[in-house]
Amino acid sequence: MLREFSFYFGLRKIEEDNLLSQKRQSPLRYRTIVMILLTTTIVALQVTRLAQLQLVQGKQNRERAENNRIRPIPVPSNRGLILDRHGRAFASNDLKHSIYLWPKEQPKKQWKITAAKLSAVINMPADEILEKVEEAIISGERNVHLSYQVSRDTFITLQERGEEFPGVEVRPESIRYYPYGQLASHVIGYLGEVTPAELKANPEYQLRMMVGRIGIESSANDVLAGKWGQQLIEVNAQNREIRVFKEEEKEAKSGKAVKLTLDIDLQKSAETALGSRKGAVVILNVNTGEVLAMASYPRFNPNVFTKPMPEEKWQSLHSEEQSFLNRSLEGYPPGSTFKIITAAAAMGSGKFSPYSIIQTSDSIYVGGISFNEHSGGYGPIGFRTALAYSSNTFFYITGMSIGPKQIAQWAYKLGLGGKNLNLLGIPAAYNGLIPTEEDKRKIYNDAWYLGDTITMAIGQGLVLVTPLELAAATATIANGGKQVKPHLFANETNSPEMKPIPIGLKPEYVNTIKEGMIDVVDYGTGQLLNDGTIPLTGGKTGTSEIMGQKSHSLYVGFGPAKGAKIAIAVIVENGGYGSTSAAPVAKKVFQTYFNKYSQAKLN
Repeated sequence: MLREFSFYFGLRKIEEDNLLSQKRQSPLRYRTIVMILLTTTIVALQVTRLAQLQLVQGKQNRERAENNRIRPIPVPSNRGLILDRHGRAFASNDLKHSIYLWPKEQPKKQWKITAAKLSAVINMPADEILEKVEEAIISGERNVHLSYQVSRDTFITLQERGEEFPGVEVRPESIRYYPYGQLASHVIGYLGEVTPAELKANPEYQLRMMVGRIGIESSANDVLAGKWGQQLIEVNAQNREIRVFKEEEKEAKSGKAVKLTLDIDLQKSAETALGSRKGAVVILNVNTGEVLAMASYPRFNPNVFTKPMPEEKWQSLHSEEQSFLNRSLEGYPPGSTFKIITAAAAMGSGKFSPYSIIQTSDSIYVGGISFNEHSGGYGPIGFRTALAYSSNTFFYITGMSIGPKQIAQWAYKLGLGGKNLNLLGIPAAYNGLIPTEEDKRKIYNDAWYLGDTITMAIGQGLVLVTPLELAAATATIANGGKQVKPHLFANETNSPEMKPIPIGLKPEYVNTIKEGMIDVVDYGTGQLLNDGTIPLTGGKTGTSEIMGQKSHSLYVGFGPAKGAKIAIAVIVENGGYGSTSAAPVAKKVFQTYFNKYSQAKLN
């Protein structure tokens, strides 16, 4: 009995131990199963994601990785300089830093964070930054230009905190700079960002390239612009350049410099003398036709166009007092300055000689209309005295005698009528007028009357002449009767195309007009310029009447009287008498010229 009990007790003990062991192993087994399931799930997810990245989105992500690592950087060319006749720069270049964004280097959500940080650094609203990013992504642009001419502090901040701004790059760039600001702005012109239409028409153009809009910047754009290049660079996570792929590099070619005939000192003098009065001043070399100065007021500052601007500001600038209008090339009634042309036509027609005498009076009557003299008649006078005192009745009579066709014919020979405007070298539309009977029928649907010839003879009525043309006509008389070709590019001066052409007026006729212009200054209406501060010059005053407004003031002249070197034309809109407003402007310019140059040679 005892042995059976012991055996039974032993079996019971073993069963109890087995149950206890099973209880202890159950939690361990459960945890093991959970771990196995969890591990399997994680691995499955990783495999799924990897398959998605490599198989489904593989191409897209490879492109993104490549774009993150390799950047194609357009390399702008340095624009050629625009120089005056002595090599001083009207237009040069300045090194600035600009901010670019690479939209694909961050997810769209991340750009919101970057834009918020960047906004505080560059003082640009975050919404505006995001808008540019989104536009770039939609249009497929690799990078977007965010800000021009970054300040030194901003540049340093972005360099030091580069890791906070992935996809943000600060790039050095050459920016157009006009060291003299508004000086000669109508001649030099300005730049504007290339338009989509221009990009399509010119495959060599690059996005955001700046091209010439008016003036020399426009007409010589192909010479000045050069050719853009390209670099492939590798950058790290902090947007710092690691290396340049030299084998893929396309070198930029700088534009060529353009040398003008303008003289900065004379240009300054002309603009200073004109001041803030609407008008224009043109100065020519009487022997070559080189334009030494071309001033127009109001002016504009081309520096404001070196970066893109909002449409509202653009429209505002263009509406300000016609600041972009080059008044040197605008047609004005020339008034009595046109009597130079009428005198040339009278003698050139063969109906009058240098010794012809005409009886003047206080007025003449034609068709029941009284055409008055300035201040009573001068009695019997010749061409020199008629020019000196600007006799109206003298030129009424000569004009009626030779007729409008002869006046127009000699006007063209003296360089009027827009014939040579295309040689100037800048884009311009001619709006002067040497009227004919046909012109009057077209414009007014009316016949030509004798009164039209009378007013034409003294530079009124339908006659419109630009200051540039008046300067050219004056130069023709001053150089002995050769029509000059006004031009702005220095390399054209000695070309066959610019060679002065004799107009066919006998030397004694030319000399009579020239002496009459010297008499104007010596004792006539232009005595203001004969005060001893400058050598004796020749000139002609003019006052053009404007319906309902104060008359325009005009003056043309050449200097010195003997061996003339320069010719000048001045108009001051609504300035009154020519001797009052325009002549003092010419005097200041002559003072600058004679102080700078010897009378024997124009450098």
